[in-house]
Amino acid sequence: MYMNLGKVKKILVIRLSSLGDILLTTPLLRSIKKTNSDISIDFILREEYEDILVHNPNINKLYKYAESKLEKQILFNSIIAQNYEIVIDLQNNIRSRELTRILECPVFKLKKRHIDKFLFVYLKINKLKDAPPIPVRYANAFDMIELDDNGLDFETDNQPNEQLQTDEKFIGICPGAKHYTKRWPKGYYIELGKLLESNNYEVVLLGGKDDLDLCDEIAKELSNPINLCNENDVMQTAADMMMCKAVYCNDSGLMHLAAAVNVPAIAFFGSTVREFGFFPYKSNSLVMERDELQCRPCTHIGKKWCPQRHFSCMLEITPEDAIESLNLVMEQI
Repeated sequence: MYMNLGKVKKILVIRLSSLGDILLTTPLLRSIKKTNSDISIDFILREEYEDILVHNPNINKLYKYAESKLEKQILFNSIIAQNYEIVIDLQNNIRSRELTRILECPVFKLKKRHIDKFLFVYLKINKLKDAPPIPVRYANAFDMIELDDNGLDFETDNQPNEQLQTDEKFIGICPGAKHYTKRWPKGYYIELGKLLESNNYEVVLLGGKDDLDLCDEIAKELSNPINLCNENDVMQTAADMMMCKAVYCNDSGLMHLAAAVNVPAIAFFGSTVREFGFFPYKSNSLVMERDELQCRPCTHIGKKWCPQRHFSCMLEITPEDAIESLNLVMEQI
């Protein structure tokens, strides 16, 4: 399907969640706007992720997705009334299709390659060797756009926590991730924090609501940490993160946030792999993984436990390895 983008006036983009996935849409939004500065781009997402795009200069309007039948009908009627010329569905699931099937305009959909992921995870048949990063896959869904060479976008007008407004060398630790197999062990983060302190770095703990207990437990074992984990205030987390020389993180939304605010990230990848497309995008980052393990990937999203019971993909990445990686990243700054 081809359309002359220069004549298009209104586009709707759908990506309902989550932090990382929505941040990864920003190169496409920017490139569409560069192609035609007169295009009005509206975006639909879940309310809890609104702050990710609220200051994005390429967005005209944000719609908040609703779950209740009445609110959803009101939302859909409002969208229908806009007479969009193009819809880009980067969610491509039951919820997004519920909307796109009632819109009378061309719909471009993300190809999720479920079969290829299944083959890779369960049969170790890798048909994703040449698969591009997720931002490029998003652009490929809308085949009239080529991305520029820049990375992700995120804007915050928050000020960093006053504890960070000094000349100290801050290193962020973002220990959270939704699934167990995507989390580097808590004990390793504690040992890493101690190594950082012994190397005269100030440790800053960052995370959201689900990470509060984990960050508290790590903080108790360190000498003088700054624990800035909060109730999912992504604006504040970004402002605090920008004061760090680098951050340690898992394959998580905060890894992508670091890329978006141009903070070098050292990312631990366990059960997931590069081919799924979620490595840090166009940033000064370093991924730590054990790619020689035959059991990887054991999932494309994460699991509650290691299927092999050894968790070697994470346990074989030591705190000492992590410190050495920091030195490599700092040399490139």
